[in-house]
Amino acid sequence: MSTVDAELEVAEPSVQGSDLEVTAAREARVGDMTVRRLLPLRLRRSVGAWCFVDHYGPMSVDGVAGMRVPPHPHIGLQTVTWLISGNVLHRDSLGSEQMIRPGQLNLMTAGRGIAHSEESPVEHDPLLHGVQLWVALPDAFRHTEPAFAHHADLPSAGIGGFEITVFAGSLAGARSPALMFSDIVGAELAARRDASGNIPLAPAHEHVVFAAAGSAAVAGTLLRPGQLMYLGTGRDRVAVSAPAESRLFLLGGVPLGETLLMWWNLVARTPDEIAAAAADWRAGRFAPVADYDGPPLPAPPLDVGRLVARP
Repeated sequence: MSTVDAELEVAEPSVQGSDLEVTAAREARVGDMTVRRLLPLRLRRSVGAWCFVDHYGPMSVDGVAGMRVPPHPHIGLQTVTWLISGNVLHRDSLGSEQMIRPGQLNLMTAGRGIAHSEESPVEHDPLLHGVQLWVALPDAFRHTEPAFAHHADLPSAGIGGFEITVFAGSLAGARSPALMFSDIVGAELAARRDASGNIPLAPAHEHVVFAAAGSAAVAGTLLRPGQLMYLGTGRDRVAVSAPAESRLFLLGGVPLGETLLMWWNLVARTPDEIAAAAADWRAGRFAPVADYDGPPLPAPPLDVGRLVARP
């Protein structure tokens, strides 16, 4: 997924505690879709290595084009695509072509540079609902070779009526097969009935939780779609309850400890890196995305002087 924001920022925390914050999303446009942008925050570029959270839908795409995000570049990150309903076709400059459906993971490692597109296929499901997540690659790995992986079967666990599907790292005894480059966790918690339980956490991790459907009480605080809860390090569990059919996401990791510079679809460390990648895209030096019917996304205007790196 692509963002047109030159500087990725959202509102400051609306509820604060010693190690708990609840922040409201802001709306952003991605192609023809309006999404809820939950991360990054103005004062927090990442939670663990997670540096970007978009939640879109549920929306009817019956009889319309649906998602259509033309080819665009990425550097320095991994994209995690997760659907709750619908189907989306991924294509990239490595030659990958993969349909993703609910409960499956598309993981693209940009490394030194990749381009991709995402679109609803011609014959697509009538409802679209999902999340797009980015993981910042640690400095030691951010120039790695680009790669793409699709994981149709993922491990799961059950706690107190929650069906927990782990797509990154490990949680509750289940470990994802996805190759990640830092100590992180990513999981969907689906309430198959009214659910309540203590979700185990790694004390060295910071975490965020958000509701994609329904609602939840997390650490005693009500959470609805469009809100992001931050939990600081030092917790070994969190109490979560939710009515039936609610869906939550838990993301976390060891604090990255690196300063990130994020502009458009690029994650780097210096303005010069951003400028070089933008110039490469404008000059056509990224490999093309084959079989996409349409032009690539143009890079927005870049004012290098406005770029500010933040931890």
